[in-house]
Amino acid sequence: MPEKTIPEKAHEKAREEREISLVIGTAGHIDHGKTALVAALTGVDCDRLLEEKKRGITIELGFAPLRLKDGRVVSIIDVPGHERFIRQMVAGASGVDAVMLIVAADESVMPQTREHLAILELLGVKEGLVVISKSDKVEPDMLELVEEDVRKLAAGTFLEGKAVVVFSAVTRENIELLEKELTALVDRVHPRSRKGALFLPIDRAFPISGFGTVVTGTAYRGTVRPGDEVEIFPAGGDGRGREAKVRTLQVHGRSVEEACAGQRVAVNLSNIAVDQLARGDVLCHKNVYGNTRCFDALLTVLPSAAEPLKHWQRVRVYIGTSDVLARVSLLDGKFLLPGEEAPAQLVTEEDIVCVLDQRFILRFYSPLITIGGGRVVFPYGHKPRGAAARKLSSERIRALSGAVSAENRFSLLVERAGIMDFDHGVAVLQETPSRLAAVAASAVKNGSLLELKGGDKPIYLFPACFEELASAVTALLKAYHASHGSEEGMLSDELALAGFFPKKKLDVKAARSLIALLAEKGMVALEGNRVRMPDFVPQNDEVFQKNKEALFAYCRRRAFQPPTLGEAREDLKVDARAFSLLVQELKNARKLVLLSGEYLLTDEVENEMMDVLSKIEGSVTLAAVRDATNSSRKFILPILEYFDSRGYTRRVGDVRVVKKSDKKG
Repeated sequence: MPEKTIPEKAHEKAREEREISLVIGTAGHIDHGKTALVAALTGVDCDRLLEEKKRGITIELGFAPLRLKDGRVVSIIDVPGHERFIRQMVAGASGVDAVMLIVAADESVMPQTREHLAILELLGVKEGLVVISKSDKVEPDMLELVEEDVRKLAAGTFLEGKAVVVFSAVTRENIELLEKELTALVDRVHPRSRKGALFLPIDRAFPISGFGTVVTGTAYRGTVRPGDEVEIFPAGGDGRGREAKVRTLQVHGRSVEEACAGQRVAVNLSNIAVDQLARGDVLCHKNVYGNTRCFDALLTVLPSAAEPLKHWQRVRVYIGTSDVLARVSLLDGKFLLPGEEAPAQLVTEEDIVCVLDQRFILRFYSPLITIGGGRVVFPYGHKPRGAAARKLSSERIRALSGAVSAENRFSLLVERAGIMDFDHGVAVLQETPSRLAAVAASAVKNGSLLELKGGDKPIYLFPACFEELASAVTALLKAYHASHGSEEGMLSDELALAGFFPKKKLDVKAARSLIALLAEKGMVALEGNRVRMPDFVPQNDEVFQKNKEALFAYCRRRAFQPPTLGEAREDLKVDARAFSLLVQELKNARKLVLLSGEYLLTDEVENEMMDVLSKIEGSVTLAAVRDATNSSRKFILPILEYFDSRGYTRRVGDVRVVKKSDKKG
């Protein structure tokens, strides 16, 4: 960008100046002297357009540096006063930290004075002062009446009790008093934090010969430097942002190496054309923000509103420098009455990009009257289905709106999701990766979250979700021990691949990390590549083999009169746990089956029965099998039913047909 020639003395003065990250806006009715006041304070005429000169009114936003006597420099935004240009007014006022409300002495408080003040209240402005302009046009008695009107207007607002300065741009009456009050105002307002990912709503985009595309706006969050790679949302309307690179920066016409939140910034961009941009787009830190068409918010209807806000009412939403149509989805009822506040969702008709805690204004679709506004609580909302889901959404919005820190907010977001990976955390918290890492580390340290470090990036768990996962893992391990009693435990990779919590999918690396965390907390034991319950003791192989041989010998003796579980355990004389593990292991190895009536049938006896069936001459009936085995009906019937279930035999009436192929095939 071309840099203005600055005389040597001006250079010396410039070196003494200190840029403060603070923006003061003007507000007030049309033709009440806002632009003249800014010119008197700064020497800059903010009406730069030919149309503005011709019509004598402000149409677009104007900007000027205000240099205080102590060397501090802040930005002033001059906004239009005409009701037709409320969009421009909101676009400018959305980025201010304090305001000068201007009321002309010859007209006093007017409709746009009231509307502008209401908008400033909705936008969360907390500091400012009132200037009664054009004092040269009225008598002292009239000034007293106007001052009384102003104080009545300010009552109950952020301007109550604030300075009221009588001023004339023509005679410069009280110019020093106004400068003094502005200095005191700057002292009261804390400069914005530079933390966070860059978020700069664009209010102008234009080309400069030899330099390319330039955009201007007030930075809401973060910092920007030459060389930074950035994205512009929702440019193009195709759901994707446009990538660009910062070439140079200017603040108040001077090149700088860094610009930050609270400053008016001109950004020279490469790799993007002017016709790809528009007012309403936002210059953003790369890979942090994204488009949305539904955001969660806390809505307020103005006490002065003539009618309530209705569920699914079509409205205009002014947010940042955007002006979009949207539907209001009320979550707690069908109406929101004047003066009330409630959780809601705004469903927009086109893509926007918004930032946490960003303020916005609502106006009726027709006629265009300001009805209320609100604050973004979560930028990426999802429409709830059903009364229960709406209630949960309302409760979540209230909880998030009361979050006092980034750690608190992140914990609430992870609680909602149960499990959240790092990249998703960056998106929902709208923080840089380094900032999210610090926020998450603090939340993990104070115990509100747990962290899994299995992959390249961590995964965060809410404690209740961790307990659910832990229960699923321990239940799986107990079942494994019951069927694999002689093994040292389950292979850790087999457990990681088991899909033990399908609703909250973990990849294998994260699952391994979960197992390690469970072991660290003493909830499982991890030895080598095996995982087991801490109190599990695998059965001795020699004892197991001895018991197996004893059981098979007993079953051979019983042959076609198989024993029950109780009879077998009594014969082996082993405790209940050891016997249960023995039976389960043999069942898993397909060496043993449990018939109806709890009879035990070994594979040896099973094979002998097949030989008997194949040698029966004539029809294979239950009686024929009973006689061939010298057994009884109560034993033979469950064996034959088992054979039927396996397809070894097929029953036709009272006769069974024996398959010729080997049963094991």
